[in-house]
Amino acid sequence: MNSAPADWTDCIDKNFVRRITPDISRANSLIETAEERIAQTPQKLHEKNVNFVFEDYYTSILEALQAIALFLGYKISNHVCLCYFLREHLGRKDLSRVFDDLRFKRNMLVYYGKRMEFSIALEAINHSKMLFSQLTNIFRKLKNRYSK
Repeated sequence: MNSAPADWTDCIDKNFVRRITPDISRANSLIETAEERIAQTPQKLHEKNVNFVFEDYYTSILEALQAIALFLGYKISNHVCLCYFLREHLGRKDLSRVFDDLRFKRNMLVYYGKRMEFSIALEAINHSKMLFSQLTNIFRKLKNRYSK
């Protein structure tokens, strides 16, 4: 059984990350899907929907990260390695800390059935909005840089 990867290099060594031909079309599609998902999330948050809204934001964050990776020619197969990709490959330690915290909250929700208290979920959604915005900006900058 593989142990959890320790860093970006370990992700590559353990085959959680593969080099591929950049897939611009798929990357664009993932960003579009992520943005559409966010547009569909309810604006009015309450106790009954706040955890589900958070899950939608987290899924959109994953799609944005995968889009960036695909654009740069990487196929990344787990969330921990996406965190290392953000921190070590993209040099965004600040964003990787936010993502790792959101990843932990999502795992508690999905795998352990531990719903977040309303105030914590609201905070997680706000962090998710900021992270998603930052990731879509990174994607757009990459696209602009390589389309010239």
